[in-house]
Amino acid sequence: MTRTVLESKTKTVTIGFDEPFCVIGERINPTGRKILAAELEAGDFSTVEKDALEQVACGAQVLDINAGVVYNSNPNPNETEPPLMTKMVELVQGLVDVPLCIDSSVPGALEAGLEAAEGRPLLNSVTGEEERLEMVLPLVKKYNVPVVAISNDNTGISEDPDVRFAVAKKIVEHAADYGIPAHDIVVDPLVMPVGAMGTAGVQVFTLVRKLREELGVNTTCGASNISFGLPNRHGINNAFLAMAASHGMTSAIMNPVAMPKTLKATGERLDELKALGVTAPEDVDLKALRPLLGMAPDTDLIAERCARLAALGITVPEGVDPAKLAPLLGLAPKTGVASEETLSIRAADFLNANDPSGGNWIRLNKAATGESGRGRRGGGRRRRA
Repeated sequence: MTRTVLESKTKTVTIGFDEPFCVIGERINPTGRKILAAELEAGDFSTVEKDALEQVACGAQVLDINAGVVYNSNPNPNETEPPLMTKMVELVQGLVDVPLCIDSSVPGALEAGLEAAEGRPLLNSVTGEEERLEMVLPLVKKYNVPVVAISNDNTGISEDPDVRFAVAKKIVEHAADYGIPAHDIVVDPLVMPVGAMGTAGVQVFTLVRKLREELGVNTTCGASNISFGLPNRHGINNAFLAMAASHGMTSAIMNPVAMPKTLKATGERLDELKALGVTAPEDVDLKALRPLLGMAPDTDLIAERCARLAALGITVPEGVDPAKLAPLLGLAPKTGVASEETLSIRAADFLNANDPSGGNWIRLNKAATGESGRGRRGGGRRRRA
């Protein structure tokens, strides 16, 4: 069985056909997050710290670290990304004990991350482009690390799954020339939006099976791509991840943390508008946007729910913090709660016999509910006095 071994200073994570699905947390990435990008340029790493701790608490076994921010003060990423990557890697591995995934398009940043990382990180990524192959594969060999191989080349991303398979095969063969074994290559077959291509899901499932059986490689993907532009994206993502796992996919780069439902719905509606050509800043204030999209502001929802409680004789003090009250009223999940996608993956592990005792499923759900697992056993008869 193919096994891709990742290590931190103290922990080993194995990606494999007969291993639990590997969740690679995607949140430490300033791409599309202008507020985080501004924080990083200002030397503020508080969001990075929060994202690292929260993702691991919600089930991430590996954390992706991307330093791809373009500074206003210096727009040259070749100069700014390497030291930022070093800082982020050192910070994150000082907080959590999971392996890392070093993610950048800048060669200097990749090597800076590899030098700073303890253990055996995953390198993200190489493509089938000749220039990228000759740039990244020597780093993979030098540092003896596994690498994500993305199935596109200088011709772009093909809609033909056979072409994407051929690119993956080319990368595996090219890596072999460097002495890099197939078990150290994790192929991303590239997930297309099913809303734009109705066969996108079937294509990925077929490709994953073929990559497993013919090339003997593990696989990963950017899971949320499948649902882009569609309503109830999490419903699509849940089904996709469970089905992908059942067809042999072994990992995914994804968000393991449940996001507040009210803001999530606003973001989904904004995605739908963007699909129609509407433009909006990436850092637009979703709370301010809600009423403009015909959606009640968060504070109004809370006030409405409190009024309904008052009608039942339950009163809420006027000065209570709405942010703390919202999750208790079912308007948003508490922080640190595993996402629906993470729960779907762990259920798939259980059903696919990659979590035969159900231990991972039970632990994740106990963490979500705060159960200690030490209560009185049920099911027996009460003893009579």
